[in-house]
Amino acid sequence: MELDEAIRGRRTHKAFAPEPVGRELLEELFDLARWAPNHHLTNPWRFRVLGPESLAALKRAAGPQAATKLDRAPTLVCASVKITGDPVQDEEDVCAAACAVYVLLLAAHDRGLAGYWRTPGVLRTPEGARAVAMEPDELFLGLIHLGHARQEKAPPDRVPPADFVSWLP
Repeated sequence: MELDEAIRGRRTHKAFAPEPVGRELLEELFDLARWAPNHHLTNPWRFRVLGPESLAALKRAAGPQAATKLDRAPTLVCASVKITGDPVQDEEDVCAAACAVYVLLLAAHDRGLAGYWRTPGVLRTPEGARAVAMEPDELFLGLIHLGHARQEKAPPDRVPPADFVSWLP
């Protein structure tokens, strides 16, 4: 798949087939994610693949209404960033970790997988953080749903670059 095609073709999917993503394929995705731009090579991203016990704990922390959304995809990955306390480094590291998540999503799309980057509130709570073994010095970035899509999705409308690009003298 060409890069332009991967960027324009990746979609957010909310309906997945039941088969989980294999460990070997996930390891390929994480290997690519580590190549995200990263000032000072701090490698601040953290990825946790949820197993049955951590998923059950997260569902309990979320409560019955929010827990149903955690069953959408067969594979869930919690993405976070290690925070140092230095405001400049932390800002750079959050940006780098977000890029790593996007690399993971693009690489998954390239391999025929669908993805969904969610930010459920439960992972901003102490109970949710404990459920996925996040450390106190980590900031939650997203819960990445991965699997095979059950349907194709049309591309959404996007604003043209002229709406958000300025050319300065």
